[in-house]
Amino acid sequence: MKIVYMSLTGQTKKFVHKLEMDLLEITPTNPYIFIEEPFIAVVPTYEIEATEIMNDFIETGSNLSYFKGVAGGGNLNFGKLFAFTAKDLAEKYDVPLLHTFEFQGNEEDVRKLKRAVKELG
Repeated sequence: MKIVYMSLTGQTKKFVHKLEMDLLEITPTNPYIFIEEPFIAVVPTYEIEATEIMNDFIETGSNLSYFKGVAGGGNLNFGKLFAFTAKDLAEKYDVPLLHTFEFQGNEEDVRKLKRAVKELG
């Protein structure tokens, strides 16, 4: 399964590279990419304006039909706002929230997300 991610400060990028899976980075200059294979999104926690490019990607072509789940990173100091970007995407697109992690995650976070992706098929 492909991992589609965005990273504004580099923390999410560091995390997804630990997964050792097929990656596709979405940036403000390239959100309108067509994909024709199942994917999960891994996103940081920022205000909606900063993460709107992931919505643009998901809504490009038939990408939504391949969107299988989402994981999110953030800072636990955000309290109830921790990983809210991933939670919002899960709710908006009716996909499972697979995992949340702090900053660039740790080995346990990597194991948990890999297991969740494997269970998706």
